[in-house]
Parts: sequence; C-alpha cells; structure tokens
Amino acid sequence: MEFKYISTNQVKNLPAMIGVYAFQSKKGVLLYVGKAINIKERVKNHFNQPTFKDNIFIPKTTKIGFIVTGSEIEALLLEAKLIKKYLPKYNTQWKDGKNYYFVAITAEIFPRVFTTHQRSTNKPLTLIGPFVDGQALKQTLRVLRRVFPYRTCKTLPKKVCLYKEMKLCPAPCQLKVQSVKLKVRKNIKNLIKILRGQKNSVIRNLQKEMRLASQKQNYEKAQALRDQIMALENIFSHSHILRGAEEATEWLPQKLFNDTGPFYGLQKVLGTKNKIKRIEGYDISNIQGQQATGSMVVFENGLSNKNEYRKFHIKIEGQPNDTAMLKEMISRRLKHKEWPMPQVMLIDGGKGQLNTTLTVVGRADLPFREGLPFPDFSKVISLAKRKNELFIEGKDKPILLKNLPPETANLILRIRDEAHRFAIAYHKKLRSKSLLI
Repeated sequence: MEFKYISTNQVKNLPAMIGVYAFQSKKGVLLYVGKAINIKERVKNHFNQPTFKDNIFIPKTTKIGFIVTGSEIEALLLEAKLIKKYLPKYNTQWKDGKNYYFVAITAEIFPRVFTTHQRSTNKPLTLIGPFVDGQALKQTLRVLRRVFPYRTCKTLPKKVCLYKEMKLCPAPCQLKVQSVKLKVRKNIKNLIKILRGQKNSVIRNLQKEMRLASQKQNYEKAQALRDQIMALENIFSHSHILRGAEEATEWLPQKLFNDTGPFYGLQKVLGTKNKIKRIEGYDISNIQGQQATGSMVVFENGLSNKNEYRKFHIKIEGQPNDTAMLKEMISRRLKHKEWPMPQVMLIDGGKGQLNTTLTVVGRADLPFREGLPFPDFSKVISLAKRKNELFIEGKDKPILLKNLPPETANLILRIRDEAHRFAIAYHKKLRSKSLLI
C-alpha cells in the first residue's frame, strides 16, 4: 500500500474514513505516521489543537499522505508496518515516554504470546512491531485469540485453567500430544501472519483447507474452518479498538441535512428531491442454508436506531439460496404496514440482489413481480462487497464507492456493516441453540 498525497491547504479533501496518515517534509521525508478512525478529523486536530510535538513537525510539513483501510485493526497493523519501514523522526517515542510495544512470541514447543517494550532479551523471541498504541494492540490480541487460541502463562500449570474452558487456549499443559502441537503451531503461524498485515493470505489458506476437508467428506472439520473464517472476517469488520481521547470522533456528522451531510450526498447520488430521514439495511447469514437468518437495521437522522432493528428466522432451509432467502425477508418486512417506510432500502449484494428486491416491491419489469406496498418516494440500492460497487434502481451501471464523497461512502459502509453484524449475531445465537438440543 502506498500513500496518496495532498498539500497542507487541502486538508478538507482528506477522507473521513478509517486509515493511516503521514506528514511529509519538503524533501520527501516522512516526519510522523499516525492512525485514525476519521483521517480528516484527526489531521485537522493536529493543526487546530496542536501538542508540543505537533508544533515541531507541522511547520516542516508540506504534504499529507493517507491510506484508507477496511477496519480499525488493519489501521493499527499498517501503522506499525509503516513506522518500521520509514522510521519517522517524530514517532520515536509515545506520549507517555515509554518505548514502543512489541508482540513477543517465544520459541518453545508450545509458544507463549505476550506484549513487551523491550526490543531484545536473552531468550530467543519472535518480535512483531513496533506498535504505538498499547491499549489498541492488547484489545486486538484479545479478539484474535478467539479465532486462534494461544498460551499466555509464563510456566505451564499443573491443572487446566479457565482459558481452556473459554476456548482461548489449546491447553498444552494437559494435552501434550502431537495433534495439539500441530494445532498450536498453526495458530501461532496464522497469528504472526495477521500481525504482519497478511490477513488475506491467512483467509485464502483457510479456505483452501476447508475445500480439501469438504472434498474428503470431513464435514465437521470443514464447518469448523468455515466458522474460523467467518469469525476472522467479522473481527476485522466490526472490532472497535481505536477509542483514545484524541481519536474519539464520531462516524457520522450531527448536521445531516445541510449541503455537506452524508444524507444530502446520498440524496444527490440517488437523484431524488425527497429528504432522506430513514434508511434500512438488510443482510442474510447462513452456512450452507442452515440456521439462515436475516437482519434489518435502521438509521434515522444519521444515527442507528436499535429499537427499530428487526431480525428474521428464514423459513427456507436446507439449501444455500440467498436470493430466495432475501425475497422471503423483504416480503415479510413489507407486510408489516405498522412499521414506518424508509426513504432508502440498502441491500447487501450486487445486481442480482437488487433485482430480487425490485420484484418484491413490484418495480422490476418482469411478469412475476409481487408488488407489495412500497412508496414511490423510496429507493432501492445494493452494495456488492468485492469492489464496493453501489447498484441503484433505474441505473444500468454501478458506482464505485471510492468515487463518492467520503461522508456518503462512509455512511453506506456503516449501514452495510451493521446489517452484516446483526445478521451474524442472530445466526450464531440460533446455531448455539441447535447444538444444545
């Protein structure tokens, strides 16, 4: 990933999205690298409310670089990678006077994982870093431990501890067998890759392993790997780790109906004169058609209204037919006339999901359209994950989200991700209940 640069008088053009930013001198030297949940607001804060360190390097800054990331964890990992690569002068020490944080992994048969300030010790270690934000790093390790359990104790205990019961440790203290050794090594290998910013490589390897297990009819292993992949993707999409005082910015501006608010931007993109006050987002979650769930999340006046959220236990079971499941969910939603109608209906998916929804609301140019009650002033849109392409009813070609105003793109992503989170949460709940029966 490479920085995109703008001049210091173009701060207003920075994206209001999660990512990493950098201050560059006239000679092209990086002076400082940071991360933020809102790059624009964080950089503006450096200029408007400068610290003692800011006052040293800001006068030397001629350009500001930025890289948008898909999640807060990716921003944390990318910041560490860039600091290690460029060694920015004003990133030498964190504000509390301590050295950087590193993730240390011992060279034992059953490796121990911990954080440290020390760059070198007498013991052989794998050190990953440097990380500036210790609190965010520790939170990231906690959530990654749910996917790749690892050992943290200094010495192996004689009795199994609570971490094994919580499925956060493979318990090598009691199960010193070859299968556990292999599992521990695999977990550590994947953890190291992720902390070095190689998440996609890990997911590809897990997917390959899942396909091989399925071909060998080892369906239990294949399902476990599928769960691991889903958990890893969910953690990167929804974990909130950047919540320090200096980065506590809101996702959405409070003034939403002026000429710069994200709702107004979406209104312009959709080509409607009607004010957008309510947006509903939809998603489907299932594993090979089993325990299928649907979610409806609601954003009103720029904020999520969780009292209006709705979840659907999909009745079509036994086959992975997302189109039929979506059709069922939208049909059931529109039959609730007592629920307020949205100005925008955002569907997770591409052109196919958009057309399916349009058949339900009676706007598709097809003989089998249902035509359930749906107001003329409402619009249906869908967002495809792969390239973040936005499909809009009535338009042949999609719009790339990166070409929209940052506030509008950020709003659409937030609603899509929230619908995804809500659907997965309900799916996991149903799956847990089925395992207890």
